[in-house]
Formats: sequence, structure tokens, C-alpha cells
Amino acid sequence: MGDVPYSQSGVGALEDMIGEMNAQPLAFVAHVGDITSGTGPCGDDWLRARKAQFGGIRAPFVLLPGDNEWTDCRRTGYDPLERLATWRQLFCVPVPALALERQPGPYCENVRWVYDNVVFAGLNVPGGNNNLAADPLEHGERMRAVLAWLDEAAALSRTRDGLVILMHANPFVAPRLGGADGYDAIRERLRRLGAARPGRVLLVHGDTHYFRHDEPLPGLRRVEVFGWPQIRWVRARIEPGATPFRVEPVPP
Repeated sequence: MGDVPYSQSGVGALEDMIGEMNAQPLAFVAHVGDITSGTGPCGDDWLRARKAQFGGIRAPFVLLPGDNEWTDCRRTGYDPLERLATWRQLFCVPVPALALERQPGPYCENVRWVYDNVVFAGLNVPGGNNNLAADPLEHGERMRAVLAWLDEAAALSRTRDGLVILMHANPFVAPRLGGADGYDAIRERLRRLGAARPGRVLLVHGDTHYFRHDEPLPGLRRVEVFGWPQIRWVRARIEPGATPFRVEPVPP
């Protein structure tokens, strides 16, 4: 799931969705980011309330940052890096049931775990053109860490059945006319991975709030999860075969 909740009204709908998920035997739940709207709330109280709400999920839970909870908070007077630091304090927590690994150093939001012989890698690649225009220095330093972490995950996956990459941004959104593309580097990595292991690399993202299940690059499978105002989730399973990922949207 991703891009939820965006407002207080979405909190109740998310609670109902958590109840639906809790009724099923899920191995884990992943949220790809955006736990508030592009204009907030961005404050600590909202983030702590979301942490408490996600604590009601019975399955092991992994959360990634989107743009709305840090980069976009500059719109309402917050310092994005301070917001990301607060996010890390609240959400960079152990997930023992998954033997979750976090990237050493400052980028603890980049995560990795293995389930059913598949490597899962979560990355801090947010929407909003990946913060490139607003803070190119931050973008460059973070993306060096992101790409190194992804390369490690890809190497680990070579002897396993596949690789799932999770992040917030839709990297296939074109930049504004004349603007630099904040997703060039990650898209190139995705192109290489899809070509090297067709059907065995799955990208899961949010950001543009439209369910997609397609192949945007040769060999790369892609799922975009639902987003506000559609409070829905996507269920996936791993099966033997050349294309091991089976994905289905859960009916509303």
C-alpha cells in the first residue's frame, strides 16, 4: 500500500483497511510512503499517530518515506531534512520477524530482507522528482547510498529466485519541461536488472495514485499501488516458475 492517509478522514478508512489485512494470513505488509498529503500535516503529532496506527497491523510491517512527509513539508514552513531526521527516529526500528537489515550510516530507511528465497530491497526514492531541483546536494548524496544498497541487493538476489524493489516514486514520470530528471540513475539500474533477469525483477511503487501492473522496461515487472482517494491495497504471492510474482488488487 501507499499514499495513505492524506487527511483525518483517510485515517478511518485506513483503519478499516488494516482490519481487512489483519483478517488474512499475510507474511508481511509494506507501505511505500506518503503518510500525509502534499500540504501536511507534517508535525510530530501526526507522525506519532501514524506510528501508533501502523502498530495495529498484525503482520510484520515495513514503512518507506515518500515526499509528502519530508521534501514537501517545506511548503508549510518545515525543514525537509529535519522532518526526515524525525521520520528516522520514529520509523527506523527493528523488524525481527523479517530479519530486516538497514543500511549502515545515515540512510537507515533503506532496508533489505529475504522471504521465500526472494530478496526485497526498500529505497528512499521519493516523488517530486526525487528532490533534485530543490536540493541537488542532498539528492546526490542520498542517491549514491541508494544505488550502492540496490547493487548489494541485486548481487544477493543472483543466487535466489528474484528481486523486489520498493520505493515511493514513480520513476517513469517525465520532469517538467527543461528540468533535470531526478530518476535517470535509478531508471538505468532498473533497465539493467530487467534485462539481466527478465520476469524475476519486480518494482513496487506509489506516487501517482493509479494502479498499474505492467512492464515499463523490457524484463522489468512493475506494480503501482493505489493511493488517495482510493484506500485499497494490493496482495502478492511468490510461486515457482520463470515469473514468480503473482499480484492482485484487493476488491474495495
